[in-house]
Amino acid sequence: MEKDQKELASAERRNFLKLTASGGFTAALVAGAGGMLWSTDASAQTANEERDREKAAEHVMTLATAYVLGASRSYPIMQLDLKENIQNATNGKVYVKLAPGGQLGAGGSLVQKVQGGTIQAAQHSLSNFAPFASTVDLINMPYLCGSNQRFTNLVNSDYWNAEVHPKVEAAGFKALFYVNIDPRVVAVRKGGAGAVLSPGDLSGVKFRVPGSKMLQQYYRMVGANPTPVAWGETPSAIKQGVADALDPSVGALYVFGFKDILSHVTFTQAVPDSQVYSCNLEWFNSMPADVQEGIMWGSEMTAHQNLSKVPSARAYAMAELRKAGVEFHSLSADQLAEWQEAGGYQRSEWDEFKTELAGSIEAFNKLEEAASTQGKYYVHDA
Repeated sequence: MEKDQKELASAERRNFLKLTASGGFTAALVAGAGGMLWSTDASAQTANEERDREKAAEHVMTLATAYVLGASRSYPIMQLDLKENIQNATNGKVYVKLAPGGQLGAGGSLVQKVQGGTIQAAQHSLSNFAPFASTVDLINMPYLCGSNQRFTNLVNSDYWNAEVHPKVEAAGFKALFYVNIDPRVVAVRKGGAGAVLSPGDLSGVKFRVPGSKMLQQYYRMVGANPTPVAWGETPSAIKQGVADALDPSVGALYVFGFKDILSHVTFTQAVPDSQVYSCNLEWFNSMPADVQEGIMWGSEMTAHQNLSKVPSARAYAMAELRKAGVEFHSLSADQLAEWQEAGGYQRSEWDEFKTELAGSIEAFNKLEEAASTQGKYYVHDA
């Protein structure tokens, strides 16, 4: 059995190298994602299909992400689906060249490349839009749109379309679709404070936070000791006890390799782990009308697939983390209300952020109404 596995791995490696050596990097990725690298014939067929598609296309769209192709199993980023859908919805007029796994950078650097037109499209955190449209930063306002449903309601609302999109477009971006991942959680390290079910359980806990002032204020309000740590240094900080807890989504905890250093994870539904695919607006506007329509229809199809993938991606990540001994805690409505009461957006401590980022309390209230109004899309919440 072990010999068979070694031979299989060797064949996959050989075929991957053969495809990339002939300039077919995207073909190698597609074949790998489809589980076809073990077969030389299937790999060659994929390579031919990709070559034919690229040759027949009138436009090439480079699409960069920070995630490897298999990540959608636990973190529904859907890059292969987006490639396929845009190619098909444009009747093959656009060929999507994938650059996954951070090859061309991640986060802010991808935003800059899209804005500058170095690449046509990318995936990045929704917060990366905040420098161009400050309202976007309000997604980090606790309990405004922490649950999947509230987040989906908000970013697909008429208000968001009227207030945020024009500012994002003025900065040179076209939003293709918003990716629903799951809310951030409270994840405690092994040897740490134990299960966190109420804000009282966070008392004195050194909580790793990113640079966001809002998240730092929130964790202070719910009793923790916010500890800013750069993302790249977070695993070692958690292992060494420099920080006791952190708050990515479950899928992100699994993808980024935290499963062996955590003990408890609680679904507090305060803030979303939100992503977006954006496109260079000038490039998009230079496309014929039917191609523009196809790109947006391909994006909308992928958005539907993303929403339906959320629970299965979460279930996979949870199953893998459970194998490593992690315990999960979902909260009752009363328990969630306790968290919201301690740190939610209704508190006066947030008024300064509301005014600064939305422009006025009245504008913030419209945003809150949009998040609270059931839109046309349904999504599952943990």
